Amino acid sequence: MSTSKASSKSSSTKKISTGRKTPAKAYFKRYWQLYAMLALPMIYFIIFKYIPMQYIQIAWKDYKLNMSVWQMPVTAEHGMKYFNQAFRNMDFWYSVRNTLLLNLLDLVLGFPAPIIFALILNELRSKKFKKTVQTVAYMPHFLSWVIISSLALQLFAPSTGLINVVFEKLGIGTVPFLNDSTHWVFTYIFIGIWQSFGWNSIIYLAAITSINPELYEAAAVDGAGRFKKMWHVTLPSIRPTIVTLLIINLGHILGSSFDRPFALRNNTVMDVANVISTFVYTNGIKGLKFSMTTAVGLFQSVIGLIFLIISNRVAKRLGERGIF
Repeated sequence: MSTSKASSKSSSTKKISTGRKTPAKAYFKRYWQLYAMLALPMIYFIIFKYIPMQYIQIAWKDYKLNMSVWQMPVTAEHGMKYFNQAFRNMDFWYSVRNTLLLNLLDLVLGFPAPIIFALILNELRSKKFKKTVQTVAYMPHFLSWVIISSLALQLFAPSTGLINVVFEKLGIGTVPFLNDSTHWVFTYIFIGIWQSFGWNSIIYLAAITSINPELYEAAAVDGAGRFKKMWHVTLPSIRPTIVTLLIINLGHILGSSFDRPFALRNNTVMDVANVISTFVYTNGIKGLKFSMTTAVGLFQSVIGLIFLIISNRVAKRLGERGIF
């Protein structure tokens, strides 16, 4: 009896175990195409994102062109030589200040722009006019910053720029859009908003299309007009999307693209135009200080990660899902 019970138990466990494995095999066999498609971006991230991480070691080592990163000698001061060298450099702290200033202004002034544009675009009734406005708003995203900087020079140049020529004709006088630090900062922010707000509105428009139309019908029954529908239905419905993108933007608060500040800067506004990316280019690529600029890049990434974690926790405490 005992042996028969044991055999029946073992056979039942075998059935359960095989029953657990066969659905997984069948699932992978049925959807193997999806995993094959997923393999391509995974290979990309492994080759171009994870394998290059080994070169972070350069921040703690003396860079030697004829050695592999694993053979390079560890630098003095317990490997902190280049971190100390960067932190003692006043140009580095100026670039940190400028990066924070420009990114905060971008966040305060530029982050709401695509949301407002998406809300207004959603209220348009003419489909042809709506598509035309969308196309015109998306176009600047596909222009390189070299082209945009040339356009900015033609428009905002002190004496020959179109806007200043018109101002002189009107008797207002010229405005130093590109030659004065304060004016340059707001010109930089305005051009950035113009270039990106149309493209960034796509994700908000996609979130708006997923809103249940019955919510608008219920609001109309309660006597809500367009503005109240926008305020009480549309905005609360896309709030998770807004919070997610806000968290991601806060994670890049100390990061900066290279092409935008490099293309728009000039010698008269270097006190506000020199950001971390241009500092790394000047000292790392042109100055061949690879170890120090690697330390700067690592510092930049760690601060960005800290901002990302803090903003995600704040979002969760406020009742949102966050990003992880």
